[in-house]
Amino acid sequence: MSVEIKVPTVGESISEVTLSQWLKQDGDYVEMDENIAELESDKATFELPAEKAGILRIVAQEGDTLEIGALVATIEEGEAPAGNDSGAKGDAPKETPEPAKTAQTAAPKETGETATTYASGTASPAAAKILREKGIDPSTLKGTGKDGRITKEDAEKAEVKAAAAKPQASPKPAAEAPKVAGARDERREKMSALRKTIAKRLVSVKNETAMLTTFNEVNMKPVMDLRAKYKELFKEKHGVGLGFMSFFTKAVCTALKEWPAVNARIEGDEIVYSDFVDVSIAVSAPKGLVVPVIRNADSLSLHGIEKAVVELATKARDNKLTIEEMTGGTFTITNGGVFGSMMSTPIINAPQSAILGMHNIIERPVAENGQVVIRPMMYVALSYDHRIIDGRESVSFLVRVKQLLEDPARLLLEV
Repeated sequence: MSVEIKVPTVGESISEVTLSQWLKQDGDYVEMDENIAELESDKATFELPAEKAGILRIVAQEGDTLEIGALVATIEEGEAPAGNDSGAKGDAPKETPEPAKTAQTAAPKETGETATTYASGTASPAAAKILREKGIDPSTLKGTGKDGRITKEDAEKAEVKAAAAKPQASPKPAAEAPKVAGARDERREKMSALRKTIAKRLVSVKNETAMLTTFNEVNMKPVMDLRAKYKELFKEKHGVGLGFMSFFTKAVCTALKEWPAVNARIEGDEIVYSDFVDVSIAVSAPKGLVVPVIRNADSLSLHGIEKAVVELATKARDNKLTIEEMTGGTFTITNGGVFGSMMSTPIINAPQSAILGMHNIIERPVAENGQVVIRPMMYVALSYDHRIIDGRESVSFLVRVKQLLEDPARLLLEV
């Protein structure tokens, strides 16, 4: 009796997925709960497990777009192939006692493997080893030994012939023509479900919100000095590095409590204010931009935030984020500075109403107390929905973030 493997329900808002990759081949034997394929939704990539052990029969192909509940494959009843037990057979000769040969304990295992692969009795152990290493089929050779047995000399001659024939048999290097200077080549790739969704959402935000961006600059020297002084102790005690993201997250959480409109969202004809802060962190993953969420960031310490950032970023790079880890969020922080960006206008992550953009830290001359000094400066940008956030709220929020970062003691004293 076969079992049908169908696309599972992965989220309320997800109606279809793309079969991005088969992890097993058609006709392979699979164990129960073994992952057989990767499915990609508009929010995340997840693996599809086998619901029973048996022989896999593939129905859908890589690149197919499938609705929830669509048939992906079937698993038929069947036993694991005998090849899975080859290791046990290869070890069998070890059980036969051979006194006075303790220095050659590895030889029986090797002989057992040779017998399984190269038809016992047709080749000597030394010849079989050569043939196995060079990938030569013993059935194509005529042995000169007793009863047609393939000797070591026969194997060595076959090896020489195979080496001489190799250049003609594999002309792959010559097949790749060198690229010509000035060539105007093009290539086409099908957009992934994630990339399609990113494109659709960003265009929707630009068209449906009154987006505006305000800028400021932050003197990062106080934060950098604090990190340099305590980073070793911090890592020793908490097991995680002290980065800039935790300072920005703490500053944002404090400022959002004072300017709640920046943490709000529009639903229909209502404004929804959240008394908690779930910070979305924009992360560049192999398959595109993802935005995992740090839940209740306002109640976390610096080391708690750093641990959450490391965990989510690692999952994003490994395509292991779940739908729940990317759902929700009341405010987003994105850091273009890691790629060298000096200034940008980030796009709001709907249905949120604001996003903070961090940028590159550059030493620049600035005026302090009537003197020109060199300081590590960062431009920060706040993009916001002007339908819900007025200029007063947006500018005051960004000024408060700047104030907290330039005097990080305020984050601890809450002043």
